[in-house]
Amino acid sequence: MMIYHLIAISIAYIIDRLVGDPPHWPHPVRWIGTLISFMEKRLNHGKNRRLKGVAMLLFVLLTVLFFVLLLIKIFYQIHPIAGIAIESMVIAATIAQKSLKEAALDVHAPLEEGNLTEARMKLSYIVGRDTDTLNESEIARGAIETVAENTSDGVTAPLFWALIGGAPLAMVYRATNTCDSMAGYLNERFKDFGWASAKWDDVMNWIPSRITGILMLVGTKPLRIEYSRAWKILFRDAKKHPSPNSGWGEAAVAAILGIQLGGINYYKGVVSNRAKMGEPLVPIQANHILLANNILDKTVFLFLVLLWIGGIFVEFAFTWFKSAAPF
Repeated sequence: MMIYHLIAISIAYIIDRLVGDPPHWPHPVRWIGTLISFMEKRLNHGKNRRLKGVAMLLFVLLTVLFFVLLLIKIFYQIHPIAGIAIESMVIAATIAQKSLKEAALDVHAPLEEGNLTEARMKLSYIVGRDTDTLNESEIARGAIETVAENTSDGVTAPLFWALIGGAPLAMVYRATNTCDSMAGYLNERFKDFGWASAKWDDVMNWIPSRITGILMLVGTKPLRIEYSRAWKILFRDAKKHPSPNSGWGEAAVAAILGIQLGGINYYKGVVSNRAKMGEPLVPIQANHILLANNILDKTVFLFLVLLWIGGIFVEFAFTWFKSAAPF
């Protein structure tokens, strides 16, 4: 079964690279979002909000797991090729490499032309911070941070869980991530109700984010510093981020490009002073967005290779154990 997962993952990778996420196509994440919104409106009030948030998370994840397991089982019973085909399409729906790159390029194009107004507007589509007064460097920083952070969230983490449990676990991861993005806030409305979603998202991202940050440095030579210094920056700065996972991608990209990420952001006029990642060896410019996209591509490809190596090793080890076991 592991080899089926690997084939499906590889096909999903190709599908996403070629097709991406067309905006008018039906998408399971939108259905998951509708379910989350429905439950949040009915549960997020009164007492015991944290417990209600746990109940919402469990209901969403178990619902997603049930329907995807049922779908995959039906198609594999028809024929393994049918099962791999539907599994690859489901996994493709959980990753967003092409969409992430295009979102960054949408910021880069007007920024390169000097159209800061357009660039600010495009950036506002992919970040939560205020963008109205950002200069060129800050606009580029926002796009780079988005690519760096979402390399794991949007691509490698769902692929990791797809190896562990095929399309069902990949979609469970995406549902977890959607719960976190919709409810995992620290404001008055969500700090209790979204607590479980935020914590479980941290758990599911813990291993993939660290593998991703390491593979970023393995796959891309630092532009301004030697490798030894880049590794020190990664392990020094990754833990500074308020998220236990997001800092790994940001610190790695900052070290590779010789720039400094993080710093002051504004959210609805309220200042947020984020920890700084990397060292400002060169000022952040628009072309660094393209370089961040290149890091994304190399990292995801290496992650896919690593999944094949790990998956084949596990398959052979399991086969050997079954044949050697005396019971």
